Amino acid sequence: MKFLIVGLGNIGDEYRSTRHNIGFEIVDALAAAAGATWTTGRYGDTARFRIKNQQIVALKPSTYMNLSGNAVRYWKEQEQIDLDHILVCVDDCALPFGAIRIKGSGSDAGHNGLKNIAAMLNTQAYARLRFGIGNDFPRGCQVDYVLGKFTPDERAHMAERIDIACDAIRMFCLEGIGRAMCQYNNK
Repeated sequence: MKFLIVGLGNIGDEYRSTRHNIGFEIVDALAAAAGATWTTGRYGDTARFRIKNQQIVALKPSTYMNLSGNAVRYWKEQEQIDLDHILVCVDDCALPFGAIRIKGSGSDAGHNGLKNIAAMLNTQAYARLRFGIGNDFPRGCQVDYVLGKFTPDERAHMAERIDIACDAIRMFCLEGIGRAMCQYNNK
């Protein structure tokens, strides 16, 4: 079987290592652990590798966050990947730093990347892994917060939290979303 694992983020040095780009960091770590390299193609960079017997296409859209759906739809169709074999990794300021929530569908919760994916796929019934970035910002300052860098304390724990996210993705691909949710939600 083939899976599309999408990490959401924005391209460009000014966005590197920001909270909003945690999706890129997660798929980078997943691909690196498999020894895969990235290739630039239409609508983004892809890395191809296997997780045991499952074929993985990892994607970092180059469309900027708010138009991520264009890349997801293109690669879904290009690779002929079923909707239930797509997992989108995204930041979530409603969760404490490093918390992971996997869901098989749901609302975009105000996240413009998820909103655009739902519009392009014509459904919200796709899996997502939400990675908590916390919400330590004053009212009206959410944009600056999500486009800001992680604190040194958060960075000190980042590798461990990303490893857990990668383990959750592997379980999603090998054992399904139900098992991944039971094992990794609230971890």
